[in-house]
Amino acid sequence: MAKKFYITTAIDYANGSPHLGHAYEKVLTDVLARYRRLQGDEVHFVTGLDEHGQKVQMSARKAGLEPQAICDQVAVEFQGLCQRLEISNDDYIRTTEARHKKVVQSVLQDLYDRGEIYKAEYAGFYSQRQEQFVTEKEKVDGEWPEIYGEVEEVIETNYFFKLAQHQDWLVDTIENNEAFIYPRFRSADVLQFLKEPLNDLCISRPRERLQWGIELPFDSEYVTYVWFDALVNYITAAGYGTDAYADHWPADFHVIGKDILVPPHAVYWPIMLHALGLELPRHFLVHGWWLSSGAKMSKSTGAVVNPLDLIEQHGADAFRYFVTREMNVGQDSEFSLERFTARYNSDLANDLGNLLSRLLNMGGRYTEGRVPAATIDEAPEQELKQLWESTVKELIPLYDGFQYHRALETIFSFLSGINRYAETRAPWKLAKSEDPADRAALETSLACMAEALRLSVVLLTPVMPTISEKVRALIGDEALTGLDGQLDWGDRLEGKTLGEKTILFPRPERSAG
Repeated sequence: MAKKFYITTAIDYANGSPHLGHAYEKVLTDVLARYRRLQGDEVHFVTGLDEHGQKVQMSARKAGLEPQAICDQVAVEFQGLCQRLEISNDDYIRTTEARHKKVVQSVLQDLYDRGEIYKAEYAGFYSQRQEQFVTEKEKVDGEWPEIYGEVEEVIETNYFFKLAQHQDWLVDTIENNEAFIYPRFRSADVLQFLKEPLNDLCISRPRERLQWGIELPFDSEYVTYVWFDALVNYITAAGYGTDAYADHWPADFHVIGKDILVPPHAVYWPIMLHALGLELPRHFLVHGWWLSSGAKMSKSTGAVVNPLDLIEQHGADAFRYFVTREMNVGQDSEFSLERFTARYNSDLANDLGNLLSRLLNMGGRYTEGRVPAATIDEAPEQELKQLWESTVKELIPLYDGFQYHRALETIFSFLSGINRYAETRAPWKLAKSEDPADRAALETSLACMAEALRLSVVLLTPVMPTISEKVRALIGDEALTGLDGQLDWGDRLEGKTLGEKTILFPRPERSAG
């Protein structure tokens, strides 16, 4: 059996409700997954929820609930977000599942048996907020950064994973694999971190301090550090320990935010896999942050956007379009409601929505609700076809290179070209003429508009799956199952029935009325 294209998001932490960053990462991963399916790949797409750790335990105590009850509530929220966003994941993993606990304990026992884990006393500093031990080098101007919250000095016996002895191997791996981390400049962040000697990683917490975690298989007095537990989810969902594992692993892409690249994903995870004798993921796709007035959106500062509110008001596809269009993968991007509204009105309502409405209206009035034949090929038609040829040559490399914002810019530039073509031909004027040549020009113009619109929505599909399907149905096209033959200009719509005039993107004032 051929290996499936295995792609994951980071799993969300069960200590709060979904926000814009969570939603964006799922949309980004979904765009990649849907695009690869159109390319003919058998995709296995996984997302999920990280449910253990001190913060969850503390939230449960505060709410007067069991930790599992808190996790179940949060899981409903995050899974609901996936559904509302039309995320096409094939699996949703929760770290409290029996399948995951089994794999975590298997991995821990394997590393322990290999001599990669040892027990020792630790004296140092611990961040409750980050649930991790920290050192003096993390201080800025002699103070602990705000991200660490309250930091306390502790003396504690724990189990440690031998990170340090694998440091040179990891540096060589990153330096010699330019495609390992995308965008490439993020590799510099990892290598900068690795210039300092690594400390071994504390992978346990005493049960007397933390009960909500996976028990160490070789010492029941301890539970597993939440980050170690969480990272293992990627091989759990790949079927580690089963026949399915070889069909999935290694992961083709881990899609993550830049804030969890170093050290968890680019240091801990590769070394864990290396110590186990397992293959590394092929690529990390690292995205930036959403900013509000130049600052990262954060629950701690109250600067958050509830994606469900935008989806409720404007639909999932409008939300998916905006976040994909505005974010250059790897960079940060600014979010504002004003910006969202401008994109919605200009790109979606005007360029795409009005074009479809125009076509359906004129088809109903002038060609009995059917796509006519294109019988002439004059300068306006030739220019439109040439524009498509140049457009499609750009699009595939942009999708392949994760330049989704530029791909959307290119598609909508072509949509503007279709609208210009319509203005040039002016079929509403040609309809007033009884000249057969004008009639041929009218029918050709509608046929060309329909075909150009069909081509446009093919590569809009990964970003706007529902709207794209709706447009195809309204212009008489079949469901899209792959890219083969779909990007070539043709006459496949000739004679197809057009749907009734439809408003794809109601303006807010209209929807409110």
